[in-house]
Amino acid sequence: MNWFATNFASAFLLPPFNLILLGTAGILLLKRRQGIGMTLVAAALALLYLLSTPIVADALLQVLEAPPKKNPLGDMQAIIVLGGGTYYYAPEYGDHTVGRYTLERVRYAAKMYRLTGKPMLTAGGAPLGNRSSEAMQMKAVLEEEFLVPVEWVEETSSNTRENAYKSFAILQKQGIRQIALVTHAWHMPRAAREFEQAGFEVTPAATGYTRRYKTELLTFLPDAGALLKSSLFFHEVIGMLWYRLTPVPD
Repeated sequence: MNWFATNFASAFLLPPFNLILLGTAGILLLKRRQGIGMTLVAAALALLYLLSTPIVADALLQVLEAPPKKNPLGDMQAIIVLGGGTYYYAPEYGDHTVGRYTLERVRYAAKMYRLTGKPMLTAGGAPLGNRSSEAMQMKAVLEEEFLVPVEWVEETSSNTRENAYKSFAILQKQGIRQIALVTHAWHMPRAAREFEQAGFEVTPAATGYTRRYKTELLTFLPDAGALLKSSLFFHEVIGMLWYRLTPVPD
């Protein structure tokens, strides 16, 4: 299944669209099955409220996030940093460049390089078919802005599983199996499992942990950013389930 089809299908399972569908189904049932219809509408509204509150959204993402390792360096031969989206047609940069999540990962990868001096691989394709892959965008930012060299790029993948197997195909030729894997903490469980199944020994190097300065009244009020976090949680859960149900590449 290609990138567009996968993401189109997953949109039906993620908030807010799944809640819109649930509420719509309830409205359509009000005339014939009033009790069921009202229950569905109420459930859609209740879930929309809960998933839109920072207190719930943060708690969901933290379920996925393992505590930071005391020694994130470990035994490694190389660093792999995964793409997390593109900032398209960035007017201030004059072209496509790394998106927000990718930049957060790149920043930590640069720190890991300065701590270890290990060679770097950037991984991420161009699933929408644009001329600039996430891997090349990361390479440009690392070398031009962070002054960190990039040894290899994996730029033909369209998802995390392909990141893993195509990166392994590159690095096994160099005799490299022990890696530090850089991605967001909420993405690490799915990513680490795929890279281990591909043949790597993975040292998690997670960044972007879900943190909050303090709990106050506002954390119980609906917020668009919180709904995005809830969507990320369900995206990861669905992704892990999907990968467990589908065969790995030959």
